[in-house]
Amino acid sequence: MRIGYKLATEAFDPKEIIRQAVEAERAGYDFVEMSDHFHPWLDVQGHSGFTWSLFAAIAAKTERIGLVTGVTCPSVRYHPAIIAQAAATMQIISDGRFTLGVGAGERLNEHVVGRGFPAVAERHERFREALEIIRLLWRGGYRTYEGKHLRLEDARVFDLPEQLPVIAVAASGPASARIAAELGDGLFATEPKGDMVDTWKRLGGSGPAYAEVPMAWAPDERSAVEAVLEKSRWAVTGWKVMAELPNPVNFDAATRTVKAEDVTAQFAVGPDPAGYLSNVQQYVDAGFDHVVTQNAGPDPDGFLEFFANELAAPMRAITPSS
Repeated sequence: MRIGYKLATEAFDPKEIIRQAVEAERAGYDFVEMSDHFHPWLDVQGHSGFTWSLFAAIAAKTERIGLVTGVTCPSVRYHPAIIAQAAATMQIISDGRFTLGVGAGERLNEHVVGRGFPAVAERHERFREALEIIRLLWRGGYRTYEGKHLRLEDARVFDLPEQLPVIAVAASGPASARIAAELGDGLFATEPKGDMVDTWKRLGGSGPAYAEVPMAWAPDERSAVEAVLEKSRWAVTGWKVMAELPNPVNFDAATRTVKAEDVTAQFAVGPDPAGYLSNVQQYVDAGFDHVVTQNAGPDPDGFLEFFANELAAPMRAITPSS
């Protein structure tokens, strides 16, 4: 199993994100993962640095740790030609350490360019076309594409790496699992749904399966829960809510009723390693082999030390339950 650290670009300023990535490498993580947002989930988080600039700086300051977008939408705010070029460049400057995690997007980030945010069926159509364009450009040469929603005109990515990046496709149900199986090299998810992993594999999917595990480290459970309620309570709403609300103020309003018990039902919290390992076990049992520790606690350095001393070895020893 490979273990990753989620860099919360919404909660920390850009220089702090770079520092945490360097510390994650020192703590023994295999990769860092970073969302690709324009807005934070809540105004109180206060940040949202540009992921591609951050990854370029992290690549220059680290030596071995993998770099994963978790995830980029290549079909609304960006044109897929831009992502094809950006990912190819990242793979080159990181010496082959980059993985392109992609998804159909969230209204929170995609509506900002004034093109609206389509319903699910059209999002999936656009997403499929975007992945086809990226694959086409990565074949080299000048390429043209005429889709229902997206077009490409006489375009070429000149700098292509010897080994192309893995494309891990985010999925939350059968329709997106099919896209992942047909156009991806791996899977990306946020819930321990073994049936979705099985569907992806049944449809022909293979490769790494990434999943984010919610955690909140603090020296005591109460402090951990309070930190989640302050800045990360949006995470308990579920994908249908997370994909549709347009701005941080809407997430603030939608999550005012989130309680401590809602947090502890999903998050491993506090100082006891047992809860963290139990949460990870659920994801391993569901079929995920690339697990991302998503810490929403108040002290990132304390969590990194906790990981190195208490979690790393037992997490790596976890195998699927019989």
